Amino acid sequence: MAATHDTHAENLDHPHHDHGEPEYHATYKGYITGFLLSVVLTAIPFWLVMAKVLPTPGITAAVILVMAAVQVVVHMVYFLHMNARVEQGWSLLALVFTGVLVIIMLAGSIWVMHHLNTNMMPVHDMRTRP
Repeated sequence: MAATHDTHAENLDHPHHDHGEPEYHATYKGYITGFLLSVVLTAIPFWLVMAKVLPTPGITAAVILVMAAVQVVVHMVYFLHMNARVEQGWSLLALVFTGVLVIIMLAGSIWVMHHLNTNMMPVHDMRTRP
């Protein structure tokens, strides 16, 4: 019985460790790593565009989009401290849910616009022209 009381007393001294939740401690090393990754992920696309390294603008745009997605992940991990352990994974789950909703909305909007463009645009028949 005394062991239970001692454990409860320890939990009162350290309220953040109530239910075994890990606490995230930000470090200067983590912030510096995130900053350096952000600078590199910004400099590379800038260099690709200015030096015209890739053969087509489409490939350049695709590489820039990939770099942007990686940079978003870097910011979420190093500056917003989002991972599966913090808040029992709820913040990460909310982010995934938001991403799925955005993808569904974008895909649906593009589908509707394509459908309207296909079905509502007048057909120009060159045989009927004088």
